[in-house]
Amino acid sequence: MKTKHWQTVIPLAVAFAANAAAAEYPARPIRFIVPYGGGSGPDITARLFATELSKQIGQQIVVDNRPGASGSIGTELIARAAPDGYTIGFGGISTFAINPSVLARLPYDPDKDLLKVVQTYFNPGVLAVTLSLPVNSVKDLIDYGKNNPGRLSFGSSGNGTSSHLSGELLNIMTGTQMVHVPYKTPEQGITDTIGGRLPVMFNNIGPMLPHVKAGRIRGLGVTGLKRSPAIPGLPAIAETVPGFEVIVWGGVVLPAGAPKAIVARLNAEINKVLAAPALKEKYATIGYELAGGTPQQFDAFVKSEIAKWAEVVRRSGAKLN
Repeated sequence: MKTKHWQTVIPLAVAFAANAAAAEYPARPIRFIVPYGGGSGPDITARLFATELSKQIGQQIVVDNRPGASGSIGTELIARAAPDGYTIGFGGISTFAINPSVLARLPYDPDKDLLKVVQTYFNPGVLAVTLSLPVNSVKDLIDYGKNNPGRLSFGSSGNGTSSHLSGELLNIMTGTQMVHVPYKTPEQGITDTIGGRLPVMFNNIGPMLPHVKAGRIRGLGVTGLKRSPAIPGLPAIAETVPGFEVIVWGGVVLPAGAPKAIVARLNAEINKVLAAPALKEKYATIGYELAGGTPQQFDAFVKSEIAKWAEVVRRSGAKLN
């Protein structure tokens, strides 16, 4: 009888302690690990988000940049942190959905080692061409590529990035044979597209938008399923190639083992921030749209993205140097 008694009491005590900790959470500043360098897209969005979340919860959110190995170094730090809610992290398309397929060894398991709290944003990429290329639409580009196999090249911000796989996905879905040219930064590829040295460029909407609007490069389409509010006059590639979709996304994650009550509290507070006009306006200026939702929705979305990009990597042979 004594054994049965303690088997009942101990779980209740643990649950009570976890709920008590969640009730006073957060009681001190929170560390927010971003596995990319300062000034990167994830860093910019994380800092905007952290400022608003800090106001919402009444505690400082300290952004900690830990770049390297395509985001794997910082993501491993998130996974290995104490699961008490005082270390949160940024998880995105590269670290969660693409790296498992393009890296020979991943020091974390995006499914088992990290809890998904909420997706915070998404944004499409842009397909653009140099002004001297005689194409004015996605259909024109596909036709040109098929009539000139292997003669078109497309640039991206590096091997194994979402912009690289955007071009590979278009090749797969249309039968074109564009050759990939990786750049170390999107700005280098955009500069070569402006200068006529690179025919085609895929990249996130943020770096591309000013040049498309200024007419320095010719935008052909956005990579989301629908048009972007940031540039509504630019059609979605999916209007010509049904089902084509590449969105860059990010969200908040926790180390596995974090109490469910803390996951729920964080999710609720972050959703409040995402529903506020202040953050929406700030994100809109850089072409990002807010997401939100439940941990279960974010987890299911990540799983679908892992499967999608594994197939693209397999069929294209894409590698990360």
